[in-house]
Amino acid sequence: MRNVPPRLRDRLQFSGHETFPLRQLWLKKAHDAVHSSKGRTEEAEALFADDRAIARFGVGKNMVSAIRHWALACEIIEEADDGGYAITKTGKLLFGRGGCDPHVERPATPWLMHWMLAGRGARSTTWFWVFNLVNSGSFRRDALKAELLQFAVESGKKRISPTTVESDINVCIRCYLPSVANGSDEDAIEPLLAELGLLSTHARDVYEFRRGPKSTLPDGLFAFALADYWSTWNEANRVAQTTLSFEAIAHDFGSPGRVFKLDENSVSERLARIEDASSGRLRWSDSAGVRQVVRSEDALSDEALHDYIKAAYE
Repeated sequence: MRNVPPRLRDRLQFSGHETFPLRQLWLKKAHDAVHSSKGRTEEAEALFADDRAIARFGVGKNMVSAIRHWALACEIIEEADDGGYAITKTGKLLFGRGGCDPHVERPATPWLMHWMLAGRGARSTTWFWVFNLVNSGSFRRDALKAELLQFAVESGKKRISPTTVESDINVCIRCYLPSVANGSDEDAIEPLLAELGLLSTHARDVYEFRRGPKSTLPDGLFAFALADYWSTWNEANRVAQTTLSFEAIAHDFGSPGRVFKLDENSVSERLARIEDASSGRLRWSDSAGVRQVVRSEDALSDEALHDYIKAAYE
């Protein structure tokens, strides 16, 4: 089996969404529910679990569980030490008072959520695998299932059910291609990631990546993804690298080029604008045949990541 990031082996997850793809307003609903319970630990603990949750969210019990899963997987909320939930910095930035996208209508938001699922993959193993570890331009559902099951066994998760993995793959595909659902209008309601156009169907049970420039992807969000990937790269390699090669940015597992399915020309164009998008924290260099990005000391800080996301909405 190919070399995969250790963090992916450590946090395998193929369930939690109750077979429901991520819908347009679910993340905002989860944010608002957690915000309304602030300071009331007992209520926060039962926010997605008690009978009142059905009335609170206006959906069935399984959908309530799905809303919770997606809000955690997209890092809008997080589990708190007291047993309840807390809103993350990203959640506050998007949906808090004066938030960047309170109605979930800006094109940067689905790209950011795609990055959380496929770039970080803390609760979305299949998403990370599909957009990073599938090396060809297309994939078949059955082959993908076999790879993920083998990966689970090699990672010590022998009890993961083939049915669970198959269901997770189906949900992943339906997030980007809602029309492959069972023809149900209910299944096709407001899929947040479908507008990204990252997947297409080539033939029966064959899915192709749409690689190339992504006109709706803001430069600020590309800068955020680059810095986020860079931080992970440094951590994995136990270094504090101040330069990063073009090849890594375009092709490495978990890189913006891979996750956003950008071709090399598109990555080059983004990097040519990276200094403006990052307020000078990241700088493109192409000297003596060495193509790389050079970063400032604070380019990977939490404050910088926050600023890159904000720039994506300006």
